[in-house]
Amino acid sequence: MKAFKVINPGIHTTIQDCGRYGFMKYGIPTSGAMDQYSYQVGNLLLGNSDNSASLEITSHGLITEAIIPVTVAITGGDLSPYLNDYPALQWAPVAMKKGDILYFKRRRKGFRAYLAVEGGFDTPESFGSKSAFIKGKIGVVLTKGDLLYIGSSDETKPIKIITLSREYIPDFNKQEPIRVLLGPQEDYFTSRGIDTFLNSIYIITSQSDRMAYRTDGPPIEIAKGPGIISDPIPRGAIQVPADGKPIILLRDAQVTGGYAKIATVISVDMDRLGQMMPGDKIRFRQISREMAIELLIEKKRKLDELKELLIH
Repeated sequence: MKAFKVINPGIHTTIQDCGRYGFMKYGIPTSGAMDQYSYQVGNLLLGNSDNSASLEITSHGLITEAIIPVTVAITGGDLSPYLNDYPALQWAPVAMKKGDILYFKRRRKGFRAYLAVEGGFDTPESFGSKSAFIKGKIGVVLTKGDLLYIGSSDETKPIKIITLSREYIPDFNKQEPIRVLLGPQEDYFTSRGIDTFLNSIYIITSQSDRMAYRTDGPPIEIAKGPGIISDPIPRGAIQVPADGKPIILLRDAQVTGGYAKIATVISVDMDRLGQMMPGDKIRFRQISREMAIELLIEKKRKLDELKELLIH
């Protein structure tokens, strides 16, 4: 059913879900929400299924009008959401009446907010996902005048209205290193190059998007290459081209590449990376594979805990 009219699409607003899997062998990336944790919490707050589609709002500017009464949840970065003339509650269910205007005024912290709606946004699936992959002409960027549809919800399950405790809300002001596993081609770099990578500050440049963050900073010394025989690219891989400046590959990245990869961002830190923007500074810290797995298990435990809290 029709639920929203787009009055202003903002800087870059797309529909995203968990992503599409099993199609990289055909050259189609995973895509999906850049900050999966925030996206998932939005759906949990509304009792939606885990893969319900949400809006991913970049920076600011989105203005929507509710055509029918709906319940939404706003998570992710703080983009100053307003409901009519008042600040909208974030990280909690919010009831909208027919004719209510929801808009995102300006960026305060983080870079991407998520708007979940009870029942999820109803758009056609492509390759098992509703996620937009704009460079691949899958899905669309919202435009002025678009009508947004939502799916049906389970009205027998009332939404539990709670205020999340701080432990469930990420701190987007944290200035901590992005944790990485070295490799898979660390042998293509000198020990001095690896030391530079792990002990320098890099700045995300304006030549960045959902495909990759290009960075500027001290060049990494390359021992051989930088070209390799093209091989598969894991999400979060950090390629180093001839200029020695790291490129961090994200959810819309190509599936193979011919530059040596010095490291790979751990899964848990991909969410935090997804809330960064051009001009932000990045430092990298090496951790063990065992620690990366422990952190991933802890993230899942937190989401399972939150699901139990909202059900009972």
